[in-house]
Amino acid sequence: MSERLSVNVHGPKPREIDRIVGVLVRGGLIAYPTDSGYALGWRTDNRQARERVIRLRQLNRHHHFTYCCRSLSDVGQLTRVNNSWHRMIRQLTPGPFTFILPATSQVPRSVKHRQQTVGVRIPDNAVVQALLESLDEPLLSSSLLLPDEDIYDSEDLYDAVHQDIDLFVDAGYCALEPTTLLDLTGEHPVVLRQGAGVVDF
Repeated sequence: MSERLSVNVHGPKPREIDRIVGVLVRGGLIAYPTDSGYALGWRTDNRQARERVIRLRQLNRHHHFTYCCRSLSDVGQLTRVNNSWHRMIRQLTPGPFTFILPATSQVPRSVKHRQQTVGVRIPDNAVVQALLESLDEPLLSSSLLLPDEDIYDSEDLYDAVHQDIDLFVDAGYCALEPTTLLDLTGEHPVVLRQGAGVVDF
């Protein structure tokens, strides 16, 4: 059974963030709130957590996971970003967007997509930003969507996953709105999924 930690979505306390980071550093898998619903999070080198996510969500082993980043600096370490895409990402973030970009050598092979790309995002959420700042590294992430279930209430979500994770970071109701997915690997941006983020180009 997982721990459960209630936080204020607008401003978590430092000791709460320390507790979350401690679970991650010890190799744990967490559920946490973002600006597009609850998500599962784990550190890059934690392959066991990745396997747990695949089992919990019943995913294909080649499923593409996303890095949650705190800033463009993190994005720049994980991806190769030209000037045009840098300006676009700066204008759209933090916010409900995920960007597909060419991956750098810092991204492990197991995380890269088949085309040597990776998904990155900068969430507009105080809990995530405080967590990433304290952890001091991007966090691998997966939307907390369960097979054949649409769960929005945090109580119900906790009941559904508490046996499969190590910590549930509870910020109350968190609307499930997918991010807008943008492919920035070519000359022009391509919307692969229209979600909560609005684009105009």
